[in-house]
Amino acid sequence: MEAGEVGADGRMRIATVPRWKRARYGVLLSLSLMYFIAYIDRTNISVAGPFISKELGLDKEQLGFIFSVFAIPYTGMQIVGGWLADRFGPRLILFLLCVIWSVSTVLTGMVGGAISLLLVRLLVGVGEGGAFPAATRAMTFWFPPQERGLAQGVTHSFARLGGAVAPPAVVGITVQFGWRAAFFVLGALSAAWALWWLISFRDTPREKPSVSPEELDEIGIPATKSALEKTPWRAMISCMWLVTFVDFCYGWSLWVFLTWLPTYLHEARGFDVTKMALFTSLPLAAGVVGDSLGGIISDRILKATGNLRLARCSLLVFGLTGALAFLVPAVRTQDALLAVYGLTASFFCLELTNAVLWSLPIDIAGRYAGTAGGMMNTGFGLAGAISPAVFGILIHRTGSYVGPFAITALLLAAGIIGALFINPNRKVDDRSFTAVTR
Repeated sequence: MEAGEVGADGRMRIATVPRWKRARYGVLLSLSLMYFIAYIDRTNISVAGPFISKELGLDKEQLGFIFSVFAIPYTGMQIVGGWLADRFGPRLILFLLCVIWSVSTVLTGMVGGAISLLLVRLLVGVGEGGAFPAATRAMTFWFPPQERGLAQGVTHSFARLGGAVAPPAVVGITVQFGWRAAFFVLGALSAAWALWWLISFRDTPREKPSVSPEELDEIGIPATKSALEKTPWRAMISCMWLVTFVDFCYGWSLWVFLTWLPTYLHEARGFDVTKMALFTSLPLAAGVVGDSLGGIISDRILKATGNLRLARCSLLVFGLTGALAFLVPAVRTQDALLAVYGLTASFFCLELTNAVLWSLPIDIAGRYAGTAGGMMNTGFGLAGAISPAVFGILIHRTGSYVGPFAITALLLAAGIIGALFINPNRKVDDRSFTAVTR
């Protein structure tokens, strides 16, 4: 049969399709753009923070609380968003979530005081809270096991790219048109992606006519929606709690970079606004490379050894150790540029672990990956609810960044220990099969 002919079953037959043209890589591109936009919308307030606090009269403690309040609904929506995606499909759920955060991003540009700013940040947290677990659910049915680290690595690289682009983009728009215009532009960009997702994506490869039988075989995942079984919560908690703890330790450090890095570089290291934007982007740009590289290395270890635990846990331990090893001297040095380079290296190592953390819910929970991803990322959300506020309080009351960074170092050490005991070979399905089917 020639490429492009329609078979007896009504599906388009494609004889040979180059690997880069596989339909699942189009899905990967769409999800990557979502991660990119989501992180710009997540970090824009920290970049605009000095301008917002000056106009609205906010002190460091108030600003830290507003940074943190985003994470309260974000945390609450993790399991909810993942469960909704498992039940109703990621196409609809991701669309609705993106509409919520795009509208609230636009509303951020209309705030008149601390209370209205707090309320719109709550709405952004609701919208973004379930997005990554829902995206993980989408990947479960579109990517084979040996490509899951790559898929998670690429998408989270785009997230870090969004974080790296945010400082110069937000500062550039702010200088020309004011900080409010930055939120109008970014909200419109989010809304455009939501419409594209609804039009282009389907929940399973079999629902997409352009997916060839050859690619369905490559994916090797049942191309039908999972049955609406009862969620095996007990087995899920038993298998995922340690992953959630390590994600909390990882998330604490990440939130430090996402929320307080611009202010730290500006106030503690003396960089002007232009250099602050540039040097804030440098660690986040290193994270782009770290995210992809961590996923690729993990997948290659898995292919070479067939040892899933080695493939995942070795990257976790190595990355968290490197993050700790570079963070301490970066904070202690008196040289401002050396501090930037050390923070860049620390963030690169930290991001080596991100794709692995997001691959673990798929490895462990299979068709419940949306819910498991939400459970894991609850640790990240809790860190986000606490970390920026603790930073703000300690800085406001002590005038020093030493204490907050010391807490960060201790949690990185705890994460290293926790990572040693994670076992992705303990499957939710194995532990809950009889409970689910009876």
